[in-house]
Amino acid sequence: MTPSSAPASASGSTSGSASPSQRLELLTAWLRTHAERYGLDLATLAPASADASFRRYFRLARRAAPAAAPGTDAARTVIAVDAPPPEKCREFVQVAGLLEAAGVHVPRILEADFDAGFMLVTDLGTEPYLTALNENNARRLMRDALDALIRWQSSSREHVLPAFDDAFMHREMELMPEWFITRHLGREVDAATRGVLDRTFALLIASARTQPQVFMLRDFMPRNLMIASPNPGVLDFQDAVTGPITYDVASLLRDAFLSWDEAFELDCFAYYWEHAKKAGLPVDPDFGEFYRQLEWMGLQRHIKVLGLFCRIHYRDGKPHYLKDLPRFIEYGRKVAQRYAPLAPFAKLLDDLEGRAAEVGYTF
Repeated sequence: MTPSSAPASASGSTSGSASPSQRLELLTAWLRTHAERYGLDLATLAPASADASFRRYFRLARRAAPAAAPGTDAARTVIAVDAPPPEKCREFVQVAGLLEAAGVHVPRILEADFDAGFMLVTDLGTEPYLTALNENNARRLMRDALDALIRWQSSSREHVLPAFDDAFMHREMELMPEWFITRHLGREVDAATRGVLDRTFALLIASARTQPQVFMLRDFMPRNLMIASPNPGVLDFQDAVTGPITYDVASLLRDAFLSWDEAFELDCFAYYWEHAKKAGLPVDPDFGEFYRQLEWMGLQRHIKVLGLFCRIHYRDGKPHYLKDLPRFIEYGRKVAQRYAPLAPFAKLLDDLEGRAAEVGYTF
């Protein structure tokens, strides 16, 4: 790994504000400086995947690995990352090192230019969990993912990653009234609605605060897990923090793009709980309380996503995320209806869903 901060003449002093086509030209020029070392075939550069943020990923082929590149593997493709500042290249490199040290399979950073926002990393393949999962392999693949999560959490140390604290959680949940209720539904957040939101947010934050705090990826979900050897390969981890122990488990099973029946969820949650205890992680010894913590933690995430997906549409021009809003309303309703303190929020969701049906989810 050779991260660098190239001078403006090499990487472009205004590269972060350049257009996508200009960014691609700058990325290609940057890759050209590494082409000989890694045997890059620049003519094969092509989009690899999209992202909800402004990051872009490109795959390109390699010729036979040159002798001048000791330590590089023999993979026939690599991934070029365009992450215009202030996207998190430094954090990506830092967390990749932590994950690798924990025994989690992540891309290896070959080159990085933090000022320009470019990285060259190893390729974990083209088959994400999201498309690979089926009724025959789901239990095995999800247990692989949970085992990797336990290794990551077991490596936790204090004062290494930012804290997922009360203010952080509150900022995330405020996306819902701003972008989902006000912007998307066109509804005023009146005093009664504000009161329900404030009381619900306070309950969820208090529950999260009482949980053990461990390394947390924040986007640990099938879309960011790859079929790989060893399995899984983990992507999109630059936003990692230290936070509640149930967060990533809830994120994995109550996903933005894939839903499971409750029997399968419970099987996975029980598997994680048993194996986390065996690994010495401080999960609650009572499974019922652990499950409540997990459900309330998931609700915090679902509230955030209702607003986030609307913001991605209205601010960033990516409307396809809106089709998953009903999934998150349903996640939220199921949880809120189970627990008396959350009943007012369940009623609010019912009311908002009626309004959302009038507005429509797709454009």
